[in-house]
This record gives sequence, C-alpha cells and structure tokens, in this order.
Amino acid sequence: MDIKTRWGRFTRTPAFNGYAMISPTAFYALLLLAAPLGTVVYLSFMTDGAGVREVINQPTIGNYLTAWTDPIYRALMLRSLFVSTLVTLATVILAFPVAYYISFFVTPNKKSLWLFLITIPFWTSYLVRVFLWKVILGFNGVINSGLISLGIIEDPLTWINVNVGAIVVTLAHAYAPFAILPIFVALEKIDRSLLEAGRDLGETALTTFWRVTLPLAMPGVVGAVLIVFIPTVGDYVTPDIIGGGKIPLIANVIQKLMLGIDNMPLGSSVAVSAMLIVGAAAAIFVLINARFLKVKK
Repeated sequence: MDIKTRWGRFTRTPAFNGYAMISPTAFYALLLLAAPLGTVVYLSFMTDGAGVREVINQPTIGNYLTAWTDPIYRALMLRSLFVSTLVTLATVILAFPVAYYISFFVTPNKKSLWLFLITIPFWTSYLVRVFLWKVILGFNGVINSGLISLGIIEDPLTWINVNVGAIVVTLAHAYAPFAILPIFVALEKIDRSLLEAGRDLGETALTTFWRVTLPLAMPGVVGAVLIVFIPTVGDYVTPDIIGGGKIPLIANVIQKLMLGIDNMPLGSSVAVSAMLIVGAAAAIFVLINARFLKVKK
C-alpha cells in the first residue's frame, strides 16, 4: 500500500478529525505559551552582557547559582509563598460558604443570577480594583476618614495599609470568584440522596458535612486552591501599589531584573526557579489531598 493510499485512509478516521479540530488551539497554545516559556528557559542559561545591554550567547549555570544561593532571592521567594498561602486560605475559606449557600439554599431558577452577580467585579479592570482598595485602606482613605468622622479614632490607623495584610485582603477579593465557581460546580454534582441517607442513619448536619459533603467537594476545593495560589505568587501589581513598593515579592524582583536593570538571564533564571517551586508545591498539595481522600474512603 503506497503512502498516498494510507494518508487517504487516515484522513477518514476519527483520530484525524480529532487532530484537525484541536490543531488550531494547539498551534495557538504552542505559539503564545510554549514559545515564550522556551525563550525564558533559554535565556536563563545565557550570560548577561554587563554594561552593553545585550545577552551573550554563552551557556552558564551561574544565573541559577545566584538565584538559589542569594539570600535576598530566597527570602523574597519564601515571602511570596507565605503571602500566596495566606491569600489562598482566606479566599477558599470565605468562598466555600458562599458556594455552599448558592448550591444548597438558593432556588434553581435564581442560581444563575447569583453567579452573574459574583462575576460583576470582572467588569472592571484588575488595576482599577487594586487602586480602589488603596483608596479604601489608605492613610486618608475611606476607613480612616469614616472612623475619624465618627469620633472613634483621632489619628489615622497606619497598620491597615502598606503591609502584608492589606496585600492579602486585596488579592483575596480579586481572586474570590475564581474560588467560588469551581467549588460551586463540585457541590452541584453531589447526589443529594447521599446527604439524606446520612441523616436517615442518624448523622448530625455537621458530621454529614464532614464525612460526605466535604470529601465530595474536594475536587472543587483543590481546583480553587490551585487557581488562586499559582497566579498570586506571580502577582507584582498589588504588592507594588498596595505595598507602596516597600513589600516586594519575587515577581517584583523578576520585573525589576527583566525591565529595570536589563539582566534578562538572571531574571529568567529567577522566574524559572519560582515556576519550579510553585509547581512542586502544587504537586505536593494535590498528592496530600489525594491521600486524604483515600483515607476518608
């Protein structure tokens, strides 16, 4: 059988139709995701042309040695992981009751309205929302002005702005819809007869939630955790605006290295290192969660 005949038969198979359908999306992802990532990885092994604002095509691992041994980068990476963990905990803990209420207490014909209301913050720019929180938490912001006008305080509170707490609040608000939606989807898939069976067997509402509802909703919780944790590690707008540039995270350093001092190889190595650390942390969380669900079963 010649090649032309084989190719003609292959083009009539379901596999070819599937490849043809996904090929535009695959090419788009390859062009806009894989190519830039490959470029960053490539640059991370190159040598910076100090003083000449160019990259020298000379392979080296010195950038990674600096990224992993410099105490400044290590401290900023730990701070970024700490802040992202706080944001994730705050977001998921606050999102779960909202998703639970919509799934179990809102009538089916009004659930779409509730979900629509949750997405309203996306109508405005992320940058605008960050600046709004700066106005709310600022030294002369809404909270301080309101408390002073009510006579509760005499001088503006300084501990509610330009700190980690303000960054966590801003990021938690920005990523709340990303956490609510996957948890809601997981809760909607739960067979309500399982909950009724638990109550018929004498379980209290709390034990039924712990032993039935929460384990079945864990896929949504895991999705919410990953959706919030991964991008917040790389957020540099909020720390720069809310933190006033005084509480930099690892993304702020990458931005400074890449665009400020034009050290692309070192910036790329720090970015790749951060990506690997975040990927490892996410994988560990998924494995621990899978083990937890296995024990619960």
